[in-house]
Amino acid sequence: MNSYLKIYLPVIGLIIVLSASCKVTKPYQKPAVDLEGLYREHVAADTVTIANLHWKEMFTDTLLQKLIGEGIQRNLNLQAAYSRIRQSKAYFEQSKLAFLPSLNSDASAIATTSSNQNKVRSVIPYQYQAELTTSWEADLWGKLSSAKRANLAAMLQAEANARAVQTELVASIATSYYRLLALDDQLLITRQSLKNWQSTVDIMKKLKTADVVTGAAVVQSESSKYAVAVTIPDLMQSIRETENGLNLLLGNVPGPVARSKFDQIHPITLLQTGVPVQLLANRPDVQAAEYGFKNAFELSNVARTYFYPSLTISAGGGYTSYSSFFGPGSWIGSLTGGLTQPIFNKGANKTRLKVALEQQQQAVLSFQTAILTAGQEVSNAMYSYQKASEKKITRASQLENLEKSVQYTQALVRYGSANYTEVLTAQQSFLAAQLSQVNDQLQQLQATVSLYRALGGGWK
Repeated sequence: MNSYLKIYLPVIGLIIVLSASCKVTKPYQKPAVDLEGLYREHVAADTVTIANLHWKEMFTDTLLQKLIGEGIQRNLNLQAAYSRIRQSKAYFEQSKLAFLPSLNSDASAIATTSSNQNKVRSVIPYQYQAELTTSWEADLWGKLSSAKRANLAAMLQAEANARAVQTELVASIATSYYRLLALDDQLLITRQSLKNWQSTVDIMKKLKTADVVTGAAVVQSESSKYAVAVTIPDLMQSIRETENGLNLLLGNVPGPVARSKFDQIHPITLLQTGVPVQLLANRPDVQAAEYGFKNAFELSNVARTYFYPSLTISAGGGYTSYSSFFGPGSWIGSLTGGLTQPIFNKGANKTRLKVALEQQQQAVLSFQTAILTAGQEVSNAMYSYQKASEKKITRASQLENLEKSVQYTQALVRYGSANYTEVLTAQQSFLAAQLSQVNDQLQQLQATVSLYRALGGGWK
């Protein structure tokens, strides 16, 4: 064994020294991104951002907090994302063991027969053999190191994807919850409006008896009342579907959802976005895209190493006997070192590298797309919030005037100073404005949720 070591160790040392001076793989560099004007005309004054808020600080309604906590614990998509993390972690742990030698054991019993020209068979005694073999591949060109870094990037990408799933989950639960509250409020308004319409019908019937209006006024007012009544089943169906959808996010079977009143919910008024570069640190899908690029980059390094020879050292040792496994016999041993240099393998190495480089380019494009998408979502959410705030001010004035219009026309029609159609038009406009006011409030709430998600909040 010592003679083998004297022969191979100098050769191995020489190869290692030579390989150290030849750098095959390339060092990793982050993809360049241009963040100028990413939020369009919105320019942040400082680095304070709502993305740093915990979701309990962002959503203060206790019933909503309970639903979000339940969703994080039980959502099926999030559990699947955690499973993918464990899967990628297993591959990463395996890649770390690639630097160690493999070890195998073998035990065998061999019997052979032979025959001479006279067809007389003779049996050679059994040969018993037990052997341990080991093999180790030297990481001369960085193939194993690059594969390890690629698997690490894949694991970190899986973790970032899980955070992105959680961010999306928090936003989806909050959005569905606010929509449910808005539908409740619209149903309440519609039912109250239906009562008001019934009062109008009763008034029209009395005015017809007094010959102030005609029968057309009565049937027209009743028709308008039924037009309001027919919207109630649609609202109730939307409520039921929203409840069921929310339960799906929570990993629950369909059922009722405990919730607050819509007028008890108020969006935060200070929406701070920070600066665009913070998206790289806060937004999980952007992080996942960057880790995807790093994985593709390291795999292209692996592809480069296939053009160079690989060094494998193998050793074996065991015991052989012709009587039994434990009988008298002899010890055997071997030590082998080999270099394998690809010469022609039908273009496989070139194809492998070309494909790896194209996948690397695709990963760069995915990363840039994630950045642009984030900027678009931040800009859209900020603008939606601003316009909803403007509409709320205008809508309040509209409602004030429409409410007066209903009161005035109802008073005037009693004295024959106004046409009954003016009463019906005023009531219809007032109901539509009330429902639109709820939508304005919902738009503002959903815009805050969208901005929170777009900035990368919700997972911390």
